[in-house]
Amino acid sequence: MDWSPLTYITILILLLLPMSAPDDRLALDKTLSPGTTIVSDGGAFTLGFFSPANSTPANLYLGIWYTAIPELTVVWVANRETPVANDTTSAPKLFLTNSSNLVLADGNGGHIFWTTNITTTTSSSSSILPTAVLLNTGSLILRSPNGTTLWQSFEHPTDTFLPGMKIRANYKTHDRDILVSWKRPGDPSPGSFSYSSDPGSFLQFFLWNGSRPVYRSAPWTGYQVSSQYQANNSNLIHQSIINNDEEIYLTYSLADGAAETRYVLTYSGKFQLQSWNKSLSAWAVLGEWPNWECDRYGYCGPYGYCDNTEVLPTCKCLEGFQPASTGEWSSGRFSDGCRRKEVLQCGDGFSPLPSMKVPDGFVHVLNRSMEECAAECARNCSCVGYAQVNLSSSARGDSTRCFMWSGELIDMEKKIGGNVAGSETLHLRVAGLAASGT
Repeated sequence: MDWSPLTYITILILLLLPMSAPDDRLALDKTLSPGTTIVSDGGAFTLGFFSPANSTPANLYLGIWYTAIPELTVVWVANRETPVANDTTSAPKLFLTNSSNLVLADGNGGHIFWTTNITTTTSSSSSILPTAVLLNTGSLILRSPNGTTLWQSFEHPTDTFLPGMKIRANYKTHDRDILVSWKRPGDPSPGSFSYSSDPGSFLQFFLWNGSRPVYRSAPWTGYQVSSQYQANNSNLIHQSIINNDEEIYLTYSLADGAAETRYVLTYSGKFQLQSWNKSLSAWAVLGEWPNWECDRYGYCGPYGYCDNTEVLPTCKCLEGFQPASTGEWSSGRFSDGCRRKEVLQCGDGFSPLPSMKVPDGFVHVLNRSMEECAAECARNCSCVGYAQVNLSSSARGDSTRCFMWSGELIDMEKKIGGNVAGSETLHLRVAGLAASGT
């Protein structure tokens, strides 16, 4: 093929022209306004402005959602507490400052609705300018000129927990990542429900309604990876808990080829695992917590536990206890719980109760073997129970975990099977049991 000199010159000019900025990022010379979007490299997620269905009055929010899912499913919202009026008087815009901050403001820049609010030493004269990039994981990240991540939306979650995210708790600062529900379907503002690690121990997770606990996970027993929710004879989710000197965090990943899957804290107070069903064009709920009434925090009252080995989970009393109110118990109301049949003595022994989700309100004692944990509880007359496990993952100088309880025992379950994550043996001090039974 013969090409003319003019063709070669044209090609050379095209090669020398600067390439346009990728559609997955926002640079200093670019703004994002209603009607325009940024799509992650790979196309999984979109960043833009949205107005929720049934939103009254009509408000605009800056958010991230699944690109390919026809039902608008928002996974992160920037200005959930400061919505923008959806009118034409002063359209909002998202822009990047030369101080490496993302800012959402009105069209005139006079009113700021949201900002990353970070402090950097970035110089506007730098030849490499700061950028904001939407990753294909769904995380919006802010990068400094040298490539350092200054801020990321994964560290500021709203109601959704995506693969690769971390729900963290910092041992030194006591900062925790908290999921907060939407207020209602058309209102992304913070609702009354939240989900986070236990602020006291960091070893368990709570679902709260305001300050009232609704659901509590079993305390961490040392596992690193837990695979669950099988699909087509393979595990769909691989959940991990990482514990080191600085922090402990929960994260998870999906099997190759898995559908879009996420955890979400709903406005009605359910922590759900949802997976997108293409054939039904709807979100399928794979798991939900609390799963039933018996699963709710403290449902069986003090010294009562939910027996999940029954066809219909029901409340029962611990060994050595009986219903505090037989009438209430027989009518299906268990909040009064159970009471001891006999007064407990200091020399009474312990009975092992296997496959239990152990009670809330424990004292965590470090560096105790099973024998040392048992002996320390036995010596303490106020200690009514203990549990000990060997940790398979810990970088904090302890390879064991010893829990002890005094006072009321609350929020217990009997698990199905003995190898379930979070299932362990509770050693309960029982009135009249000889110490040799420990």
